[in-house]
Amino acid sequence: MAELIVTTGNEVPGKKVAKVIGVVKGNTVRARNIGRDIGAGFKSIVGGEVKTYTDMTTTARDEAFNRMANQAIDAGADAVIGMRFMTSMIMQGASEMLAYGTAVKLA
Repeated sequence: MAELIVTTGNEVPGKKVAKVIGVVKGNTVRARNIGRDIGAGFKSIVGGEVKTYTDMTTTARDEAFNRMANQAIDAGADAVIGMRFMTSMIMQGASEMLAYGTAVKLA
């Protein structure tokens, strides 16, 4: 199977959308932990990047993206167009990372 194309654009250059399969999505919910919060508290005093939160966000984004891509592959898509990320707070200290887009077959 060819590699799945994922783009934030609404088309794939040089290709034509033959069929819209539908919306595909992947999500994950991540909670902060006390160790990260203590480190972040110290960092907020001196300033700079809070690396543990950056790493946690990157991991959540990758997981949500992979789940979306797998859903598209399972649906028989050649590409996902209009791909976006969204976050929302689920409860105090826990956030959802959502990746979504439109799965399509290309001509």
